[in-house]
Amino acid sequence: MKTIQINEQFKEDWKRVLNHIANLFYEDSVIQFTQAGADMAIAFQHHIEADFTIHTAAQLTVDGEKYVSNYAIRYATEGTEKEQSIRMKRALSHVMLDVLEQYTGMTQQWGILTGVRPTKLYHKYRKAGMSEEEIFAILKKDYRLSDTKISLMKEIVARQLKIIPDLDELGQEISIYIGVPFCPTMCAYCTFPAYAIQSNRKQGRVEKFIDGLHIELREMGKWLTEHNMRITSIYWGGGTPTSIEADEMDALYKTMFESFPNPHTIREITVEAGRPDTITPEKLEVLKKWGIDRISVNPQSYTQETLKAIGRHHTVQETIDKFWLSREHGMNNINMDLIIGLPNEGIAEFDHSLNESAKMMPESLTVHTLSFKRASEMTRNKDKYRVADRDTVSEMMQMATDWTKENGYVPYYLYRQKNILGNLENVGYCKPGEESIYNIVIMEEVQTILGIGCGASSKFVHPETGKITQFHNPKDPAAYIMTFEEAIKKKIEILNDLYVKIS
Repeated sequence: MKTIQINEQFKEDWKRVLNHIANLFYEDSVIQFTQAGADMAIAFQHHIEADFTIHTAAQLTVDGEKYVSNYAIRYATEGTEKEQSIRMKRALSHVMLDVLEQYTGMTQQWGILTGVRPTKLYHKYRKAGMSEEEIFAILKKDYRLSDTKISLMKEIVARQLKIIPDLDELGQEISIYIGVPFCPTMCAYCTFPAYAIQSNRKQGRVEKFIDGLHIELREMGKWLTEHNMRITSIYWGGGTPTSIEADEMDALYKTMFESFPNPHTIREITVEAGRPDTITPEKLEVLKKWGIDRISVNPQSYTQETLKAIGRHHTVQETIDKFWLSREHGMNNINMDLIIGLPNEGIAEFDHSLNESAKMMPESLTVHTLSFKRASEMTRNKDKYRVADRDTVSEMMQMATDWTKENGYVPYYLYRQKNILGNLENVGYCKPGEESIYNIVIMEEVQTILGIGCGASSKFVHPETGKITQFHNPKDPAAYIMTFEEAIKKKIEILNDLYVKIS
């Protein structure tokens, strides 16, 4: 842990932003307004001139050595109080990043960006009428992004607009996430709702949850039908939705198609079948029956020792077998996930995973970088899991970039997470034309995502202002069973505010 002294008592949200910058260089850093026990000190200067120019400066002092940075940016308007605060935080981050890069010799490819959705920023400037050259310049100068990351963003945005030409108008439609909170076991890195299905079935929670989900599907479908809402995409996630039995899946899909309006206009339906040990011929036949052919079969790694270490109880061979079984049963759009930086994995293991992927060539390959999520078992017991260093994970990401390009895949969405190894990213690659619409709309926040089921988060996006309101269903099946009817009422209230009062 690194303690960094600063020269003034910043507002808490300013200090939090600076902490995010420090964490790019030092794990679990602490920013404090005190000299006691500090490893290094940063003195800031900042002011705003009458022409709305912000000036910031930082001087880092470590063992008598000084590192200095100055930055200025002029805005056309004074801006609101909130906008002024955002601008100042950005300018302070700029100089702090600069002095820490000077001292450590590290270069942060994502610059001062620590948020989840970098491409959303690119879309913002695009919609403001900026040219590609102007966007490139502002991302490089004011956000300190590398040429490589800016080019990646540009390529992804172009791909998204090609696959969804009406992306900017999708606010009038809605997408739906349906959460099934059960898995065979919980992975060590996971914080999603993933409760052991066998123990919950013994306690009667699986059946009660499914009963509640049927009701929620019908009630939300009733509102959608009454207001003639067009559904863009539907994503069944969790947990692992294929953890439940084939007849339970069949009944839920029947309810979904009977309840939702204009099912023939839905552009895409995905079912997350990520755990190969949940896939059976009977379940695949149910998917085929309802015309669902986009699923995930997620290896994460093709090294057996790794799967054991992270709590996945299936074998590598089972992943391969279930992929081909899915193909035989008509699954024509299969996604597979790989995770960079899993415990005890390095260049050789990741190269092996890519070579195995080449034997199957799924329609899409999502490459995640391991993130130490706060509530995961891996984070709680960090000393138990040895993971790759920064240079190694960067090399592995480059391997993924090269492999996907050589094999005809294109990047079409990306997102980042806090505490992600190497300050890298997660990138979704696909064969051209096989992009997931849901993945694009949820990452770019262009429309409401209505969450149904256990642990489902609803993100209500105002179709005119873009303002976001969130609502979360309970993660725990027992809590969901007790409260889903209240959740239905609350979500309908929000939907009425968004789509009825403005029409």
